[in-house]
Amino acid sequence: MIRSRCEAEGASAADCDARAAEARQLFVDADRNAGAWVIPGLAAEELLDAGQCRDCFQPAFNYRPQSSAQAILALGRPDAEEGARSFRFGFIASSDNHTGRAGTGYKEIDRLEFTDARMGRAGTSFLVEPWRREPVARAERFDPMGPVPNVAFFEGERGGSYFYTGGLAAVHAADRERGAIFDALERRETYGTSGPRILLWFDLLDPNAPGGRWPMGSEVSIQGAPTFRVRAAGSFEQKPGCPDTTTAALSRERLEALCRGECHHPSETRRPITRIEVVRIRTQLGADEAIAPLIEDPWQRFDCRGDREGCEVVFSDPEFAEDDRETSYYVRAIEAASPTISADPYGCRDAGPEGCTMIDACFARADDDDCTAPDEHRAWSSPIFLSPASG
Repeated sequence: MIRSRCEAEGASAADCDARAAEARQLFVDADRNAGAWVIPGLAAEELLDAGQCRDCFQPAFNYRPQSSAQAILALGRPDAEEGARSFRFGFIASSDNHTGRAGTGYKEIDRLEFTDARMGRAGTSFLVEPWRREPVARAERFDPMGPVPNVAFFEGERGGSYFYTGGLAAVHAADRERGAIFDALERRETYGTSGPRILLWFDLLDPNAPGGRWPMGSEVSIQGAPTFRVRAAGSFEQKPGCPDTTTAALSRERLEALCRGECHHPSETRRPITRIEVVRIRTQLGADEAIAPLIEDPWQRFDCRGDREGCEVVFSDPEFAEDDRETSYYVRAIEAASPTISADPYGCRDAGPEGCTMIDACFARADDDDCTAPDEHRAWSSPIFLSPASG
């Protein structure tokens, strides 16, 4: 950005290189999310898709490397107190919005109501303030004590492209009583979905286990090659409106206030599961071991036939015994692509080697544009944690 402004002024290539390097350093030096404040007169569109994860499913805005669950699972704890274990946690997904609508991912409609995108529409952010100087071709150091009203609202417009309809937390519980649900959470027999009510099971097969299997979330010490089984079924396709039982119980006005008159209204037809992906994460043996090679995503991929009844796969890992280290595994069940709000947050156009050169971002769309694009909804299991048994 500084380089392009500099070149437009007719400055030398060496001068523009120096200004660009200075801008990068000032960006790094800025507090928290205030990096772009170092560019005078910055407009949201000028940032294009900078700083985003370009190959992630429903990416987080301004994703920070090594802040993922995968990176945490790969961390060893060689310097911790004796007996300390590596991190163990289950996966869920859930969200709501500022209108109190939770779990709205059953239908990808009405972006400004089913998500918080209305809070990030063009012109609503604090990105460009009236006291900022006109755009110039040199960066300036960010002053945290200067006239910045609230850095927490920084880049509100760009962030407005990343509001999704919300995920769901799922548990394998004996019943629907509160105690059973909390028991399932405690043992990590949980999974998350990106919104649709996908069914998912992930087990380590073991004849010595209760029922012959250890479910997702389990910690197990084994010898030899582990064998796993995955079963998944897609969510039910939705019908428009609300079921008769709901319309009989609630008025049209109440339904409009609760869900814009579009309830969870499943048909009897399931969406197909197209594939199962397996992620394998090995734990560091020492603090100096690089994390990236330990994360294999995906480690294995199994294409499904697309049957409406679901998909089942069985696989093993003969390398586990050879590696002789703690290893975690989790799976993703992927549904066939369907229109999804904010699936292409920036509407990248004319992508070059360094990213987009033009965008059609969700934050700049008209209010009646749901900014949908095809995307593959999914469910991802909690990990199964394996350690090699001695002897």
